[in-house]
Amino acid sequence: MINSGALAGRTIFISGASRGIGEAIAVKCARDGANVAIAAKTAEPHPKLPGTIYTVAEKIEEAGGKALPCLVDIRDENAVKKAVSETVDTFGGIDICINNASAISLTGTAETPMKRFDLMMGINTRGTYCVTQACLPYLKKSSHAHVLNNSPPLNMKPIWFKNHVAYTMAKYGMSMCVLGMAEEFRPYKIGVNAIWPATPIATAAVDMLGGDEMLRSSRNVNIMADAAYAMLCRDPSMFTANFCIDEEIVIEEGVTDLDQ
Repeated sequence: MINSGALAGRTIFISGASRGIGEAIAVKCARDGANVAIAAKTAEPHPKLPGTIYTVAEKIEEAGGKALPCLVDIRDENAVKKAVSETVDTFGGIDICINNASAISLTGTAETPMKRFDLMMGINTRGTYCVTQACLPYLKKSSHAHVLNNSPPLNMKPIWFKNHVAYTMAKYGMSMCVLGMAEEFRPYKIGVNAIWPATPIATAAVDMLGGDEMLRSSRNVNIMADAAYAMLCRDPSMFTANFCIDEEIVIEEGVTDLDQ
């Protein structure tokens, strides 16, 4: 999907963007000339997972944007506040908050240690709340303010819970932030929405979870980046409280080739 330039000069604070979907969204927005603060905890190369905040910063600059790599564990409130302050000091404000950071364990109740439960709740639900809260004073000052969470539609059918109840609870916590904050922030004309893929997305996390078989049935990260970009270009005073699926958004934007 071709960039329109709508996000030129806008400042984006994105969590969990050292690789995968977050990286793809960050680079897509950077092609407009956006400023992007990358809040993630990977500063050194991981033996199994590609990418760091610094490699993504380089890609953002190469794409035409300005980058600020921030070493942050979003479970640490003080670290989040420090990164937000650095972003505002560097770029003058924050227009868009993207909550992409997530922890995943597709395990049942007996197989999910409390340490893993706490990790998912701490990053997915609490981290999303913390990052949004820290960005909020600056979003209120923006003329084009968005919050975008990488989280699923709220579907209460047991099939989405039974095999991995802890993970679903943690991701639904992110979606409940969308549901509540969209209404809470509506008077400030801040759009709050969620994006979720229709199929698995070919990332390092998917490779670790499902291997080659899952990767073969996965789409490229670009479909999520294109969908997120399209959503962030829309008028936040009108486009809010939506739980969007990536393919539906890009089809609305005129994309016909989904076999990526």
